[in-house]
Amino acid sequence: MKIYTKAGDTGETYLASGKKVPKTDERVGLYGTSDELNSWIGFALSFRPQSGSGVIEYLTKVQHLLFELGSELAGYQAKSGVSCIGPEDTQEMENEIDRLSQSLPELKSFILPAGVSFASGLHIARTISRRLERETLTYIQNGGDISQEIRIFLNRLSDYLFTAARYVNMESKEKEVEWRSRTK
Repeated sequence: MKIYTKAGDTGETYLASGKKVPKTDERVGLYGTSDELNSWIGFALSFRPQSGSGVIEYLTKVQHLLFELGSELAGYQAKSGVSCIGPEDTQEMENEIDRLSQSLPELKSFILPAGVSFASGLHIARTISRRLERETLTYIQNGGDISQEIRIFLNRLSDYLFTAARYVNMESKEKEVEWRSRTK
């Protein structure tokens, strides 16, 4: 089977629902950003140490969830009509944030997105997660329908990626760099 189909050569593609849309359609942008986010998490994971106190395992779970989310953003609807992201997914993520946060020093100022390669990759993923959240909200404001659970999950995901980046730096004994304003 060939990887190229030439079906998109005219600037159009098909959503999972079978609907033909321009490649500039907001839905295509949403699942494209979801794929970009998933890819950056995979890139960050390529720098992982041999052990990761559950961070590696949970990030892999997040990648699986993002793949499902991407298919839903592309128009796939489960027969049940229920979103692929449920309240239990957000709750599990909050539990992971709390678990990692217990070991982290309290933040007293903003920190720069930096550190070891694994953590830096997670910081990039965090910013893409925020972009996906903004694009999703824009889509909703323009009349699109996205489940409340997906919106909440995306908001929490950027928090998790930030916390995981801090945790990875701490485990690597990499000191966080506090932001210093030039004007204050």
